[in-house]
Amino acid sequence: MTDAVDKHSIVVVGASGDLARKKILPALFALHCRRLLPAQFSICGFARTAYSDEAFRARIAEHLTCRHAPAESCADRMAEFLGRCRYVPGDYASPDAFLDIYQRLREAEGGRPANRLFYLAIPPSVFVDVARSIGAAGLVSCGTESPWSRVVIEKPFGRDRASSDLLTRELARVFTEAQTFRIDHYLGKELIQNLMVLRFANLVFEPTWTRDCIRSVRISWKENIGVEGRGAYFDAYGIIRDVVQNHLLQILTMIAMEPPAGLDAQSVRDEKVRVLKSIPPIGLEDLVIGQYTGSGGGATGRPGYREETAVRPDSLTPTFAAMALAVRNPRWEGVPFLIRAGKGLDVRQTEIRLQFREAPGNLFRGAGGCPPPNELAIRVQPDEAIHLRVASKVPGLTLRIEPRHLDLRYKAAFTEEIPDAYESLLLDVLRGEKSLFLRSDELAAAWDVFTPALHELDRRRLTPAPYARGSRGPATADALAARYGEKWE
Repeated sequence: MTDAVDKHSIVVVGASGDLARKKILPALFALHCRRLLPAQFSICGFARTAYSDEAFRARIAEHLTCRHAPAESCADRMAEFLGRCRYVPGDYASPDAFLDIYQRLREAEGGRPANRLFYLAIPPSVFVDVARSIGAAGLVSCGTESPWSRVVIEKPFGRDRASSDLLTRELARVFTEAQTFRIDHYLGKELIQNLMVLRFANLVFEPTWTRDCIRSVRISWKENIGVEGRGAYFDAYGIIRDVVQNHLLQILTMIAMEPPAGLDAQSVRDEKVRVLKSIPPIGLEDLVIGQYTGSGGGATGRPGYREETAVRPDSLTPTFAAMALAVRNPRWEGVPFLIRAGKGLDVRQTEIRLQFREAPGNLFRGAGGCPPPNELAIRVQPDEAIHLRVASKVPGLTLRIEPRHLDLRYKAAFTEEIPDAYESLLLDVLRGEKSLFLRSDELAAAWDVFTPALHELDRRRLTPAPYARGSRGPATADALAARYGEKWE
C-alpha cells in the first residue's frame, strides 16, 4: 500500500461542540484503541472558539474512555491519540481560515498526498458555506482513486423536499455523490444493523414477514428528557424533522424492504428507495402532534416546552408525533405502520413491535382460553433485546395456555461489547462502505412522505395537543392507534 493510501487526515468542523466532543472524537479514540484507525492518521479540529492545540486536547480528554484498551496501556493510548490532534480557529465562511487548515494538514502529512475525511458537525445552515470554503482552499481531491476525499454531514438534511434538494445541489458543487456520506447514527445501532440478519438469515421469519401473517408494525421512540439546552435548534425543526423523517423512517425501510440482490451498498439502498416510493404522503387525518407542558411545581418541577431556554413562548413546534403510514406494495398492502416519537415522556426507549395475526382456525379458542397472537419485539435501546411472544401450555393436569417470551438479551447472550453507533459508522466511512448512509434519491423520497403535511401544519398553524411532562403523551395518539385496532405499550 502506498503512502498516499496509508496517510489519513480527519478534519472535524465544529470540533468545539457537544457532538464532536462527546460522540465523534470519543468514537475515533475507541477505534484507535482497537487499532482500527489507519496507522498514519492525524485529526484537525476547526471551530469558531479560540483554542490552542493544548487547550483543545484538554477538552477532548474530558470525554475519552479506555473501554477498548487494557488499563495498563490506557495512558499511552490516550497520549498517542491526543498527540495527533491539532486545532485551527476560524469562521466557517472564511476561505482564509480553511487555508490555515490546509497548512496544518500539509505539516501533519509531511507534504505528501493523503486521504482526507471532513466531518461537518455543524448546524445545517452553514453546510454550504463550509463546503465552499473547503473547496476554495484546495482541500478536496477531484479524482476517484487514491488519495480520496470524503465528507460526512449530519441530519437534518434540509427542512422539506425543496430545501433538501437545494442543499444536495450546492454540496455537489464541491463533493460528488460518491464522496458524500449522509449519516444517520440510528443506522449504526446494533439492533438496527441486525434487522437484515434477523429477516434474511432465519428461515422462520422471512416467509412470515408479509401482510398474510403480520397485522401491524409499531415503531416507538420515547425520551424522558426535554430539549436539554437545544431549544433554539429544536424549535426550528420539531420532532417530525428531527427524529421521524430520518431515524424512524430509516427503521421502517429496514423492516419493509424486499431482499436485496446482495449486501453491497447499491443493492441495499435500491430496496430502501423502493419502499419509500411506495409510501403515500401522510395526511393530517393520520397524524397527531403534541407538545409537553410542565410537571410539578417549585424547586422540583420540570419546565414545559415553552418554558425551555431559547424556545419561543408562543411556539407551536411539536415535541410529539404519532402517525399511521401505509406501504403500498404486494408484501405490505393493508398493514398499518404506526410510528410514535416524543420528548418529555415517561421513559427512554426505542423499540419495534411486529404484531402477527391470530392463528387461523385456532384449536384452543375454547379450550383453556384463546392465546394471544405472536408478537416480535425488538428493543433498540436501552438494554438491547429481541423477544418473541409465543403461546405455551402451563405445566399441570389441566389445559391452561399463557403467553411466554423467548428472550434474546444482548448483555446476557454476548460477551462482546456493543460498539457505539458512531464507531461503527465512522469505520464504514474510512472503508468507503456506504450501505448505512443515505443516497440522494433516498433522501428525496423520504422528504416526499412528509413535506405536504409539514407545509400544511405550518400554513394552518395547528396547535399541538398538550401532554404533561413525564406522561405517555396525548390521548389522541391512543385514539389514532385504536382506529387501526392497535394500542401503544
